[in-house]
Amino acid sequence: MIQHFSFKPLFENSQLPGWSISFFYQRERYTAEYLKDGVIQWSEAIPPNEEDVKKMIHELMLYHIYD
Repeated sequence: MIQHFSFKPLFENSQLPGWSISFFYQRERYTAEYLKDGVIQWSEAIPPNEEDVKKMIHELMLYHIYD
């Protein structure tokens, strides 16, 4: 389960899509960039069960950004 999920725009112009995201997963902090096409570029470590984590992130982004 992802905890303490946060995001902020990558660009000052909010019309340009792209977000910096951070969250905790299994007691470890992860950061990444969520690009306009849904690609996630990890900043450092890649979380275990990466595909499951990506699905959770996509759901959170759909709820917070595209809702």
